[in-house]
Amino acid sequence: MISLADVIEALTGIRPTNATQAITDAVIHSQRAIPGALFIAIPGQRVDGHDFIEDAFKRGAALAFVQRDMSAKIPTLDIRQGLNPEAWIQLDAEIPFCLFVEDTVKALQTIARFWRRKNDVRVIGITGSVGKSTTKETIAEVLEQRYLTLKNLGNLNNEIGLPLTLLRLNESYERVVLEMGFYVPGEIALLCDMALPQVGVITNIGTVHAERAGSQETIARGKVELIQALPADGVAILNYDDPWVRWMAGQTKARVLFYGLSPEADLWADEVESLGLEGIRFCLHYQGDAIYMRIPMIGRHSVHTALRAAAVGLVEGLSWQEINNGLRTTYAQLRLVAVRTQCGALVLDDTYNSTPESALAALNLLSELEGHKVAILGDMLELGSYEHQGHEKVGLRAGEVADELITVGTRAHTIARAAQKAGLPADNITELENSDQVIEFLRNRLNEQDVVLVKGSRAMHMEEIVDTLEASV
Repeated sequence: MISLADVIEALTGIRPTNATQAITDAVIHSQRAIPGALFIAIPGQRVDGHDFIEDAFKRGAALAFVQRDMSAKIPTLDIRQGLNPEAWIQLDAEIPFCLFVEDTVKALQTIARFWRRKNDVRVIGITGSVGKSTTKETIAEVLEQRYLTLKNLGNLNNEIGLPLTLLRLNESYERVVLEMGFYVPGEIALLCDMALPQVGVITNIGTVHAERAGSQETIARGKVELIQALPADGVAILNYDDPWVRWMAGQTKARVLFYGLSPEADLWADEVESLGLEGIRFCLHYQGDAIYMRIPMIGRHSVHTALRAAAVGLVEGLSWQEINNGLRTTYAQLRLVAVRTQCGALVLDDTYNSTPESALAALNLLSELEGHKVAILGDMLELGSYEHQGHEKVGLRAGEVADELITVGTRAHTIARAAQKAGLPADNITELENSDQVIEFLRNRLNEQDVVLVKGSRAMHMEEIVDTLEASV
């Protein structure tokens, strides 16, 4: 467990001998502070963490990073120019107190970088456009069959969330699985500088965040920073089925292990069969071995998640039995959840977010299920120049799969037009503007024969449709 002495040493280069206070956790929300925690006060556009320091201390926090002078209210040590040895004589006695730093986020990153280097542990980094979180959870479940494993909680995958995760490291952990998010070039390189991954996993390169990042090439060049950061004795686990990811093999000094559905990959799968909501079965092939598996993950596309987790398991020395056990018993929180309404309709709740790639995967799952198929598809945001193309691709697939289509939002009009082009009759397409209209439209219309997919970007509030359907239809 990191201590106050470690924090001071990381920030000043000098280790005090009497700062023995253990730092039990690092938080950016005061309500999550526990006794002994470090609270990082981050100024934001709408909320300033400095306004919640006293609340964090009331909850037991021992220390706070600040970039505003709080000495009028709270004991504060200014270490922006280093720390005078006399200043830390009574450090433990002064708890709780604030450390005045130039930038609280950079201070957090500095101590995370320091603490990672103090812990000899193998780190697996994961990035990609779609499937990062499920891949992280599944890999962690597989590794847990042999190793005590630390992972990001939720989606703490950015320049703040990842260092918070690293500060939870202690000597008992044997593996760390870190999801790494990407918005702008250089971000993953920063995360890798803190985490020092030995294994890097790339899921795919899609159009998510294209509005901010630019072209798919720009996104690929941002994601490849993970592979470029790997050491020569590391392993890059790459999706052979994605040309942009396959290209990354030439961008790393690490050993490359390809996975995919092609026999040209090192680890590949065939005989993939969907069992609907019961999961999938398939055969894995690796170095002459053929392993048949059945796992509880939903949809044929989930085989890629299983391949990634199996690849990491192989790299980390697990047996096929351990890998199989991890995949069969995985508790990975799939973002697509199947729920029954009171009228018996089956609703596929995939409302966490939406990209063309994830929407196509969800529609493919819908096609595998029996019943009257209803697709409720909302706007997909942040696609930049791919906006029209992405919505059109989804619409064409919806026209092939769905018996009925309901679109939500202005961008989704493109989905409706493409679905009609693909052969779905105009009478079976309804274009609405918001979730409230969908709820009203569906009232008393569904029955036990219906299988309803609900998917759209978070800003479209599609989860309100699912909540209402589950509660009252």
